[in-house]
Amino acid sequence: MPAAPAPATADRVFAALASPVRREVLRLLREGGPQPVQLLADHFDMRRPSFSEHLKVLRDAGLVSERRAGRQRMYRLEAGPLTEVADWLGPYERFWREKLAGLGDLLDEMPDDEPS
Repeated sequence: MPAAPAPATADRVFAALASPVRREVLRLLREGGPQPVQLLADHFDMRRPSFSEHLKVLRDAGLVSERRAGRQRMYRLEAGPLTEVADWLGPYERFWREKLAGLGDLLDEMPDDEPS
């Protein structure tokens, strides 16, 4: 069985993923690669300090990294913590897959209703 992420790390990652804004930032970085903060911020209707707080939460969770390029700050997706969370979720996925397969087997054994 895979090792669970350290509780503090897992808590920060799950807290970061709780926000739709932060999930969208991760999607933008996944699909578009590293991007300057202004390009990311342009996707959201919020003040810059609020958006910066979202980026801080993502950095603190280890989900993004920041690099300065001249006057710009570039953000990059760091997927490592997501892999740890996916490993933690794996047994739950298997649990539900087995339950649904059992339900499918039961439904296959039931007689079909005749059309009226």
